[in-house]
Amino acid sequence: MQNKLVSSANLIQTSYAWHNILTKAMLLFLGIALWSKWLSLPAGIVLTVLWILDGGFNRLRGMIKDPFVMAILILSGVVALGTLWGDYPEFGYIKWRRYFAFLIFIPFLSLLNKERLPWAIGGLLTGYFGVLLMGFYQWAIVGVQGIPPLNISYLNFSLMLGIGVMLAIYLASINSDKKLKSALWFFGGFLLFLQFNQDARGPLLATLVSTGLLILLFYKTNIRILAGIALSLMTVVLIFAFNSASFQGRLIQILDGVELYQQGKYGTSLGYRLAIWDIGLHGIMQKPLTGYGTGKAGSYFEDTITTYKDGRYKNLPEYHKTTNYHNDWIEIGMHVGVLGIFALAFLLKSWFQTLRAYQLPILGVTLVSFVFLSGLTDTFILYSKIPTLLLVITAIAISWQKETGTIELESCR
Repeated sequence: MQNKLVSSANLIQTSYAWHNILTKAMLLFLGIALWSKWLSLPAGIVLTVLWILDGGFNRLRGMIKDPFVMAILILSGVVALGTLWGDYPEFGYIKWRRYFAFLIFIPFLSLLNKERLPWAIGGLLTGYFGVLLMGFYQWAIVGVQGIPPLNISYLNFSLMLGIGVMLAIYLASINSDKKLKSALWFFGGFLLFLQFNQDARGPLLATLVSTGLLILLFYKTNIRILAGIALSLMTVVLIFAFNSASFQGRLIQILDGVELYQQGKYGTSLGYRLAIWDIGLHGIMQKPLTGYGTGKAGSYFEDTITTYKDGRYKNLPEYHKTTNYHNDWIEIGMHVGVLGIFALAFLLKSWFQTLRAYQLPILGVTLVSFVFLSGLTDTFILYSKIPTLLLVITAIAISWQKETGTIELESCR
């Protein structure tokens, strides 16, 4: 009898040890796999299975008390509810499934502890710097934007660079080591330089505004330091702008787009967005409470474009195939109406509340403002890679605070 008990105890210990090893490996792997279209979903599924085996459902009741976790569940529930009056799109507009990608935050955060945290950080850094090197090679050597081998568009790459800029400056601001602080500022400047040489205007604007807000919140009590940093940042931005052919080209395109739009021509990036936003807002006004159902936002565009405003926008598909409304709020409003808009607003508010609860209010304001601004010109929430990156960063920051509590207080340095 005693031998059986010992054998059972050894089996349990062995099972736990193997589960712990696999969990560490998957926390490491997810930070790398999130950049791959083909690896991110399997990695998320395996991580979720490990979370379930680790008693995840038993801890879920406690996790729901976290505002961000609750908001993720509400958003997912609203999108799922919308399928009751929606329809599976025959023409393949299924990007709405990516709303459910936010759910990966729950098992990822739940599985983190002091022992596993370095593995998650290692995966995050390995994935980020690996993609960064590939992106730099594609731009500097191959002469293309984004990272075609990884199916990463210039928009995604620019968003990734913007997140790096903000985090580098954030870490520099909370660090007291002068050498490390200088290195982080330099690295942030390098990432901003690369971002100026991508054609994405919305992500660049979101980065500059969010970074400016970050600096203001950190140094608002010391006007002298704030003025010095602001002047230096403005100088760097002007230098990058005047020496970036991509930035100047996109600026010219904006001016041309405004002129052509006034002439009733919508075959430009700006004109296309203004036109599709007009159609989307009209659609929301027609069904503000329920929207058209999850998966039906695209079909509304197809059905309406030839008749709305006497067919003014009927030639839009010739310029660009429409798969979304290039705005987070219009997109979810078309799917599930004001219920979805409120759910998305609650998600952003709760994201900040959770980070503030862990004494990370400035990081919370910075990330949420970046997500909000990025979602004004593109469907940021539906990008598969970048939101997952932010979720991983958020989970690591929370876990670091819980397990070590060594992140310095966010105050002027």
